[in-house]
Amino acid sequence: MELKNVREKNIIIDYIPVLVLTPINDSDLHPTIVFYHGWGSSIEKQRFRGFILASLGYQVVIPCSIYHGDRNPVDHTKAENAGKYFWEVIFSNIEDFKKIFEYTVSRLSTNPNRIGVCGNSMGGFTSAGIFSYYPNIKAAVIFNGSCNWDYSNKCFLEALSLNSDDIPKEVQDKIDKYNPMNNIESIKDRPILMLHGDSDSLVDVGAQREFFNESSSLLEYSDNICYIEYPKLNHFVTTNMMEEAANWFYKYL
Repeated sequence: MELKNVREKNIIIDYIPVLVLTPINDSDLHPTIVFYHGWGSSIEKQRFRGFILASLGYQVVIPCSIYHGDRNPVDHTKAENAGKYFWEVIFSNIEDFKKIFEYTVSRLSTNPNRIGVCGNSMGGFTSAGIFSYYPNIKAAVIFNGSCNWDYSNKCFLEALSLNSDDIPKEVQDKIDKYNPMNNIESIKDRPILMLHGDSDSLVDVGAQREFFNESSSLLEYSDNICYIEYPKLNHFVTTNMMEEAANWFYKYL
């Protein structure tokens, strides 16, 4: 698919393959959304969603995660690989974000005051972690992800017939460090939208329910925190979700 008003290019940022979709307009500096794919997904599978956002005037940057694409890919259908690499991928995305940010600002005509993050599933975990850890990110949209990593990790362990003793200390330490639930104060007065199906069979919706209730209470029901739950929806991103995301970024980015 090609759009006449969007320029597409593939680049490398410090060994990270990245797809960049840039609207062709008269803007000197672009509002930019960094979009993260999920476990077993890819840049190519998020390309159409990126085109939707780029056609609305946002530059969209889609990085490839480790163990995906050309970055030493693993068999994503094997549960043991998910148990072994899932959190490592998220931590790598968060820690690499500084490189993405600096490159987009210095080389891609990005407005440094108008950068948002977005992602689906594992990419939603990533985006939530980045948003709570990097205060200069203006807005976030989380599709089918989690802002309550302890809750989600317990669900994953149960699904894999593991227990907390099976988690290496260094992994648990990073979960604690980057867990948005442990950094609620950092998102005060910063807009975050969470979208999730109530019948999600892969990422338990309870994590987002708890995070929203906790954050709304602590932040006195800030209008900047919004959670929308879709009845009878499994682990999918719908047209309605994309519309909500577009409206959110239009309002806040």
